[in-house]
Amino acid sequence: MAALSNRGASALWVSLLTAASTVTTLALACATPFPALAALAAVHMRRRDGIALMLLAWAASQAVGFLLLGYPRDGSTLAWGVGLGTAAVGSALAGYAVLRALNYKSTAARMATAYAAGFTAFKGIILLWALVLGGLHTAMAPDLLVEQFLRNGAILIGLYGLYRALVAVGVPAPPRPATAAA
Repeated sequence: MAALSNRGASALWVSLLTAASTVTTLALACATPFPALAALAAVHMRRRDGIALMLLAWAASQAVGFLLLGYPRDGSTLAWGVGLGTAAVGSALAGYAVLRALNYKSTAARMATAYAAGFTAFKGIILLWALVLGGLHTAMAPDLLVEQFLRNGAILIGLYGLYRALVAVGVPAPPRPATAAA
């Protein structure tokens, strides 16, 4: 596996993390951990690969929701699906932007910063969609925000543990972002 090209390693990690997020989506009834994925991608993947991860994780979550969990196929639900997709990509872009602006050396500091930026961007974009589609009281309920922040943080720790374990057993790490600290 050590001879895997950068492109192959990227595709492998996008696939592995999409699968892990799909399992999480199924376990939590479609609560895909987009901010957690965004932080992990911003720290350990090139931007192009991170965006691909977010789009594939979003597509997988939509498939789970509509095909397995019986989401209604109405205009509002479909629009919220688009909203979640834009929030997922925005979350990743925020993680990459903050890491480019702040050159932290510590992986923990990079991960925490990317997570905070990703979560904030995700919820900000959801807020904008809620203003258009309704559901503002649910999307921005303080107790729900805290629960989602903590749950996504715990999932980030689990995904990072999975990442470290797989790299330790020989799965080649994805090509790192150009701005990654050494």
